[in-house]
Amino acid sequence: MSDSPERISLAGRLRNNFLTGLIICAPLAITIWLTFAFIDWADSWVTPYIPQRYDPQYYFNITIPGTGLVMAVVLITIIGFLGKNLIGRSIVNFGESILHRMPLVRTIYRSVKQILETVLKEQSTSFKKCGLIEFPSPGMWALVFISGDAQGEIAAKLNADGEEMVGVFLPPTPVPTAGFLMFVPRSKVIMLNMTPEEGAKLLISGGLIAPDYRPSAGAPTAVLPPPVVQG
Repeated sequence: MSDSPERISLAGRLRNNFLTGLIICAPLAITIWLTFAFIDWADSWVTPYIPQRYDPQYYFNITIPGTGLVMAVVLITIIGFLGKNLIGRSIVNFGESILHRMPLVRTIYRSVKQILETVLKEQSTSFKKCGLIEFPSPGMWALVFISGDAQGEIAAKLNADGEEMVGVFLPPTPVPTAGFLMFVPRSKVIMLNMTPEEGAKLLISGGLIAPDYRPSAGAPTAVLPPPVVQG
């Protein structure tokens, strides 16, 4: 005689419905809260510096969320446009020359500028690929983000044996913002098709949220391609 299916009690069904609703509503509520918190933060910084005649709240007599954020975006865009021409570039160079004469300020400015240029540069290859390396011991694999080929003195020292080295960022779970920068042989890196965003989700979830993958028939396991030599 076959066993009858186990019946779920009313309390169990209510609990399951609540958890399902929580999974649906929590991400939406958190996203909305973070969005408005960011808008309020931007408004609190920018709105006090907006001239009254340019502030829509002066004419409508109501608080308009996002006014400061929109003004900041417009101002930054105008500055970027002016910075591309000769006059604007000359002003920027003059301002940078003053900052470079300040011992402490110039270090902070150069570091922040270099980070922003690396992150925002359209041609940048930083963290556009994910891979696997054997860590912490052979037979154990860790997910890493590819930061690029080893450069400068590091490349000169490590590539001396004839093995191209690449920089990888090994983040921990569940906070991928911290981690270790390591240089490993190119041949030891197994490239993945997942994007860095999908890799971050996999790390944050502790492996519970894995990206969809449809393997190609007969496709070999990819390794990191050799660098492109530009003439």
